[in-house]
Amino acid sequence: MTEAEAACDELAAVLKRTGIVLPSLAVDPVTYGYETPRALVELGRCNVATTRKLIEVLQRAAGR
Repeated sequence: MTEAEAACDELAAVLKRTGIVLPSLAVDPVTYGYETPRALVELGRCNVATTRKLIEVLQRAAGR
């Protein structure tokens, strides 16, 4: 498993514990397309409700 895959899995697990699911969260296939990998994690798109929940969680974490 690459570092990008591990980071992606860890992010998905942490988000899930806060009730957030990013349906398109994945390692960007471009990561594997170069001789020297360029690790990219695709956060993807989400609906407005998920965006609001993400904002709420991040604001709480930032102490607001």
